[in-house]
Amino acid sequence: MITLLQAGASGASNYSGLIMIALMFVVIYFFMIRPQSKQAKKIAAFRQALTVGQDVVTTGGIHGTVKSISDTTVTLRVATGVEIVFDKSAIVPAAEQK
Repeated sequence: MITLLQAGASGASNYSGLIMIALMFVVIYFFMIRPQSKQAKKIAAFRQALTVGQDVVTTGGIHGTVKSISDTTVTLRVATGVEIVFDKSAIVPAAEQK
């Protein structure tokens, strides 16, 4: 009889362990994965909506104005007479843009 009670108690602890692991995954999803995917979607939408004349920042911290846009590249004017070509993936929203 004592053996049956011990087996029953250990069975309940196995389920509580599974519940804790499932709860941990839910918390990780809502606090880490979901916000990152929302941020990635915002950046992708920003890159699709780029327009000529818009002020942008690159991932390397270079500030410039968009001069031309192609499918995969963006030409930035960083100073008078200075133009640099970047991949679209290197363009990020500036901190002051919301």
